[in-house]
Amino acid sequence: QAQLVESGGGVVQVGGSLRLSCAASGLDFNSAGMAWFRQASGKEREFVAALTWNGVTAEYGDSVAGRFTITRYNPKNAVYLQMNNLTAEDTAVYYCAASPTSFRPFIRRTAFYVWGQGTQVTVSS
Repeated sequence: QAQLVESGGGVVQVGGSLRLSCAASGLDFNSAGMAWFRQASGKEREFVAALTWNGVTAEYGDSVAGRFTITRYNPKNAVYLQMNNLTAEDTAVYYCAASPTSFRPFIRRTAFYVWGQGTQVTVSS
């Protein structure tokens, strides 16, 4: 059974950094596109970042471009999200998701067939 488990969330001050991790199991990770989404309280789930199966091509949401970086390490079936210069608007539950392989990253929620349970990130001022 495919499973994604996020970790690394917590409380950080404005301007700080945090690194999220996602461990995958039960799926062909080496060929899967991977992504991060987030959902703030009372808002819809929002695309954050996505990466192709080989780690070559990434896409970022407009609100995080230049501050967040998505990477992956296929030998460990892991994907990461480095978040820098955090603001209060980054407070949300962050979800890891897997999609079928493609030459460009999927960014629509409907393309992703496996989701993690999420990890809370709280940015305090």
